[in-house]
Amino acid sequence: MKRREFFKAGVAGAMTAGLAPFSANASSDCSPLNSRNHDQWFDMSQGQFRRPDRRQTRQYDVAVIGGGLAGICAAVAAARNGAKVVLVQDRPVLGGNSSSEMRVHVHGVSFLRPDGKPERETGIIEEILLLNRFMNQQESFPVWDHVLYEFVTREPNIELMLNTQALRAYVSGNVIKSATCWQATTETEFEIKAKQFIDCSGDGLLAAQAGAQYRTGREGKKEFNEQYAPDQADGWQMGATLLMSSVDMGQPMPFEPPSYTIKYEAEKSNKRRKFAGYENGIWWIEVGSDDDIIAEFEKNRHTLMGYLYGVWDYIKNSGKFPEAENMALDWVQSLPGRRESRRFIGDYILSEPDLLNHKHFDDAVAYGGWSLDEHNPGGIENLNDPPSFFHAHFHQVYQIPYRSLYSKNINNLLFAGRNISQTHIALSSSRVMGTCSLMGQAVGTAAAICVANDVSPRQIYTDYLTQLQENLLRDDLYIPKRPANDEADLARQAAIIVASSTSTGDAQLLTNGISRDIDGQVNHWMSRGLPADVVFEWQQPVELSNVEIKCDTNTKRNIMMLKESKNDDVFINAVPPELLKQLQLEARVNGRWQRLAVVTNNRTRLIKFTFEPLTTTAIRIRLEQTYGAPNGKLFEVRAYQA
Repeated sequence: MKRREFFKAGVAGAMTAGLAPFSANASSDCSPLNSRNHDQWFDMSQGQFRRPDRRQTRQYDVAVIGGGLAGICAAVAAARNGAKVVLVQDRPVLGGNSSSEMRVHVHGVSFLRPDGKPERETGIIEEILLLNRFMNQQESFPVWDHVLYEFVTREPNIELMLNTQALRAYVSGNVIKSATCWQATTETEFEIKAKQFIDCSGDGLLAAQAGAQYRTGREGKKEFNEQYAPDQADGWQMGATLLMSSVDMGQPMPFEPPSYTIKYEAEKSNKRRKFAGYENGIWWIEVGSDDDIIAEFEKNRHTLMGYLYGVWDYIKNSGKFPEAENMALDWVQSLPGRRESRRFIGDYILSEPDLLNHKHFDDAVAYGGWSLDEHNPGGIENLNDPPSFFHAHFHQVYQIPYRSLYSKNINNLLFAGRNISQTHIALSSSRVMGTCSLMGQAVGTAAAICVANDVSPRQIYTDYLTQLQENLLRDDLYIPKRPANDEADLARQAAIIVASSTSTGDAQLLTNGISRDIDGQVNHWMSRGLPADVVFEWQQPVELSNVEIKCDTNTKRNIMMLKESKNDDVFINAVPPELLKQLQLEARVNGRWQRLAVVTNNRTRLIKFTFEPLTTTAIRIRLEQTYGAPNGKLFEVRAYQA
């Protein structure tokens, strides 16, 4: 089959025209960039002209497009589950909206009513946030970029491609065979072949090019029985925002707005357009769209720059903010952070009633709980309305089904982030990055299972769903109302589980399959002071090579980085004091205790011990020190044979 026959244009012809440098129909007078036909590269060392060949073909098990937090979690999950992975990111840094280019807080289930406490995400995203607390105590967003870089590049099964845009999908039947990617910094065209593709790019260009079905804009009330949807479907999408930050210079700092400034009309503004904390940015400097929000991006970016400086001019020169006299801008975002564009269609479309009614899904793989935070579609161009409607707040988390995370019509395509299969109103809650990260870990794990078993994402739902959920629970991704029940976990077969001391909980709870206190139920054991031991004993000897522990990091307190660096009952700006720092593992072999491992500077909630297989009748875990808490707390202990 000819190469052209593999190509399916999933977006408007204008998009294809925009890729003219790569067109196979380019004339001899205007050769495609990848041909290098007219490249006059003169090699001084050889004294001759030569033609650089910068076209490469790479083969992987899983290709993840988009290096935001969802994409990072997808890539790491797939790699840790045995897949060879490429992570393709079109920016020079990782992190998407959380990166130093945009500096959006990594919210998830950050506030639940009525007490305002979180139900914080664990798994890979928590591992990232904890690493940041160790490596970035100064809470620098540029350093955060490099924390993420460290987190990804240390994984041996991941190849990272920065400054690389996935431009085209080549499809045979309903299967993506390869993606054409352009790396701007090296002028290299990559043909990336993979068995499974995961689009975490937000806008989803690759998925659209593959012909994956999607929708944009708002659904009408009747389609999904959504009370907060408009009466009739329309094209409105939540907009993109520009942020800024300012610093007190200790002396008066006059401000003269640039020529493109758009005056902020305070007299027309809804009273909910507040300026509290303006020195760290104002989230409602936003412009939406009722048409093609992607095509309008550059126009909207210029408009947003005008509005941002108009707001700052109002703060500095209106006389309403005398405390701003000594303030000066020290950072202004140049790349708007987008909230919404394409939403791809899966086997299930998540909707408002699913969230508000806390629908139970047999294929739940993630959860959310951010409010129904539908931003004013017009953004700052509609000053009369509040910047966001905050339709409803949650008292408990809701489930996200796996069937919303893979394509209905492309057989090897998954997605995670704001582009999943959901309605506009559902998106208003699930779009926050902590929630998107859980989706990423879920689809990365699913993709690895697809590769290992040579099956499609849909077959995971029909034939491998239990394996997917058990893998996620083992890797510390919490699934609401779904306790772990891993038959291979030998800790569940222990005849005796006993602790040296107990202040709260019960050591027996360490095998109940629920790795956090939730829904008013205690699911932990906590010592009375340190050191303290917990022992698992079997009636008959067992062969072990792995022991896994989930300790405490206080999931009722947020650990993401904030520009205002809060440290209170809801946020902490340091390493959680509850986290275990030092512990050791012993096994009883032939009647004598044998030390297997010692950890002195633990940095994760999920602690894994791997050792040469041995036959034992008991293991003993000794908790020796935390990062400040007086007692040690565990939520789960698992044990496995090689």
